[in-house]
Amino acid sequence: QLQLVESGGGLVQPGGSLRLSCAVPRLPYYAVGWFRQAPGKEREGVSCISISGANTHYADSVKGRFTISRDNAKNTVFLQMNSLKAGDTGTYYCAILTAPLCSGLEADFASWGQGTQVTVSS
Repeated sequence: QLQLVESGGGLVQPGGSLRLSCAVPRLPYYAVGWFRQAPGKEREGVSCISISGANTHYADSVKGRFTISRDNAKNTVFLQMNSLKAGDTGTYYCAILTAPLCSGLEADFASWGQGTQVTVSS
């Protein structure tokens, strides 16, 4: 069972930026996704990146603001979040894709990390 570890969360003002990191053992073998869960809401898919990094997937709510990337040499996947809004507040999780193609479906992922908290507030 892989153990993924998220980091980089924090408190930021609206319009600000954060970069989240996800440490993934043996990353070159896996596609990885980011999810988030706001208080009282279900977990939702945010972004996903293929093994090669050539294909990425974003939820409509974050397109143009968030960028997913990967550094296989460092076994790390990043989520650069710009122009943050209050609605981006939540716990952010990364996980390994177990399906053939990137998706925003929780059932297509496994080996979830513990999460990192992102709070967007003035």
